[in-house]
Amino acid sequence: MKNILYIPLLILLVSSYYSCNQSKVEGNEGVIAREVWTTQQANEWYSNLQWLRGSNFIPSTAINQLEMWQTETFDPETISRELGYAESIGFNSMRVYLHHLAWQIDPDGFKNRIREYLEIADNHGISTMFVLFDDCWNPTYEAGKQPDLKPGIHNSGWLRDPGDSILINPEMIINLEVYVKDVLTSFADDNRIVVWDLYNEPGNSGYGDKSLPLLEKVFSWGREVNPSQPLSSGVWNWGLKELSEYQLNNSDVITYHNYGSPEDHQWFIDTLRTLTEKPLICTEYMARTRNSTFMNTLPILKSENIGAYNWGLVAGKTNTIYAWDTPLTDGSEPKLWFHDIFRKDGTPYSREEVDLIKNITGINN
Repeated sequence: MKNILYIPLLILLVSSYYSCNQSKVEGNEGVIAREVWTTQQANEWYSNLQWLRGSNFIPSTAINQLEMWQTETFDPETISRELGYAESIGFNSMRVYLHHLAWQIDPDGFKNRIREYLEIADNHGISTMFVLFDDCWNPTYEAGKQPDLKPGIHNSGWLRDPGDSILINPEMIINLEVYVKDVLTSFADDNRIVVWDLYNEPGNSGYGDKSLPLLEKVFSWGREVNPSQPLSSGVWNWGLKELSEYQLNNSDVITYHNYGSPEDHQWFIDTLRTLTEKPLICTEYMARTRNSTFMNTLPILKSENIGAYNWGLVAGKTNTIYAWDTPLTDGSEPKLWFHDIFRKDGTPYSREEVDLIKNITGINN
């Protein structure tokens, strides 16, 4: 899409950002939630961090969030081994998806597994950004054994949360509020958690503005809890005007996704910086067949002091070595991996990439 198409939205967002950034959010029970962080608060918080660099993480043995977090398939041994791969190249943070159904089945056990995960990650010098809701991939889900992977198909088993369920049963919003507040309250002062990413790609999968009410509610719930960590939801599609506006106006720090070329990514950064002086964190990038690579994008993010979380650490059941729109149904390895850095045994897909990452993160210095 040509940049000129974004100009009307850009004008709208600039005007809205500066008029709304300090507004308060009123909760369902009339509780006045705390305000969005000011630019000063956000920058003071960011100045106390090392440069954030890491991956979106799920162990290679899990096909989706439920398989990662359910008691029967929670796999601390693999988690520790694979976070060790991340540590070895200088990564210091991971973005990790939760799922409300795992909490609903066993709230205390779910939170205990989060604690165990955080302890493992911390032992590897890795902080965590947790994601609460998600509008991507499969619309429905069930507890218990998860589906087998479909050979050669990207994220064949990944789950939306709450997905179509909230459209079919709007009353589940009551349970979702309890979930969000329970998790945020339980970990509100845990310094191993760096950011709460409240909602991944709201409006994806054709939902559009149908996702706005839940986005508004999860920010309201988050501010009622008022954890010590910032709240955010990443801008990902300028075409969703109301959603993008709301995300920018209500995020304590600004997160975003970009899978484009270096030129497109730089434009995205420059555009965001006309809207806000808050810190920027890129929570998804790196799709080799789309010219978004470590070689051409990670140096930009480092030089711009933007947090950098690529998609994928270890190739596994999520099948994210395959591109979104080019399945290989025979399950053969693609000539060029789409995402991911390591094979299961810790061997890098590309030694050249890993050497670059280590140079940028200072491991080789």
